[in-house]
Amino acid sequence: MITIGIRVTPSAVAYAVYDSDNDEIVNLDEIRIPVAFDTPESLKYVRSNLLDILREYAVQRAGIRTTEPSAQRINIVRIEIEGVIQESFASSELESYYIGHVASIMSRLGLPRTDFKPLVDGEQDPDVENWRALSKEAREAVLCAKGAVNA
Repeated sequence: MITIGIRVTPSAVAYAVYDSDNDEIVNLDEIRIPVAFDTPESLKYVRSNLLDILREYAVQRAGIRTTEPSAQRINIVRIEIEGVIQESFASSELESYYIGHVASIMSRLGLPRTDFKPLVDGEQDPDVENWRALSKEAREAVLCAKGAVNA
């Protein structure tokens, strides 16, 4: 099964495409949002590129790491992009998807919630090639993609 995991920042969308049958990351990349784009253009750009990625890899399930409800610093741009991604998931051919906060991601992976920070910080290695060399956002996208198997 092919899954995708997403982690958003205000300027980019990190994504990991995961093949659960072969237990391998097929693609790990990001959609960089051009600085010159205003908000509507940025959201359209993300939606269009994401739908292309879903089709190209024939993604069946997805997960997105969203802002925690208890976050002390809320980034409106990130939340807008997360909303467009959720709408893209809903209007795509995906079998299922989930909206992931730390607890739901770790639950889908069958790991304790307390392992999330050490994994994302690179202190623990989940047997993923070059794990420590990845950015935190890429690590979160990989965890979301693996969790999407159970979406």
